[in-house]
Amino acid sequence: MTRPLDSFRYMTFDVVGTLIDFEGGLVGSLQAIGASAGRAVDGEEALRLYRQARYTPNADRFPDDLVRVYEAIAPALGLPPGREHGEALRDGVRNWKAFSDSADALARLARRYRLVAMTNAQRWAFEGFSTTLGSPFHAAFTVDDTGVEKPDPAFFEAVFAFVEGEGHSRADILHVAQSQYHDIGVSRQLGLTNCWIERRHGLNGYGGTIEPGAFTQPDYHFTSMAALADAVEA
Repeated sequence: MTRPLDSFRYMTFDVVGTLIDFEGGLVGSLQAIGASAGRAVDGEEALRLYRQARYTPNADRFPDDLVRVYEAIAPALGLPPGREHGEALRDGVRNWKAFSDSADALARLARRYRLVAMTNAQRWAFEGFSTTLGSPFHAAFTVDDTGVEKPDPAFFEAVFAFVEGEGHSRADILHVAQSQYHDIGVSRQLGLTNCWIERRHGLNGYGGTIEPGAFTQPDYHFTSMAALADAVEA
């Protein structure tokens, strides 16, 4: 039986893709580069190519790795070559928008829970995302802090140690995320209660996120952050 939402002390959040519109930001930036060169960019094709190029052994940390990724995918998209375009893609991350419901939902949830960010993005990018979201977090862990990316369990273990340092345990955490691969599967393996925010509901495939080896049925399932906040308040 799924535990009631009011039984948790913490909510931990994936950021890029769950709270920040990663796919919209990435595609929008590529389309802007394409427009300047007179080339149209298909969004779903761009996400497919990104997914193939991004997850490479020994890649730089995100978003710095977008410079390399651009050079890898530009030819297939008909985009102009040049490091300056990859740097523009990387720097444009600062302007990626939050989903329209994210900031309000986080503000509502922060009245009841300690909110903890868990992001594979570097600290410099997270600081901008946090400001965009209204700076709602009690604590934040980035790839720079942990040295690994989710779904590496070591990322989660760093968060567990922090929570234990505040006198609580992983049993007090509800983990909230959109990525089956990076978050929902591994959170189940580590004994967390989880909540899947299905941001791509109504769309086929996994977009810019790597496909999981197997689908994990979440403990909670919503298609928006607003719906999660509504459920908590109900």
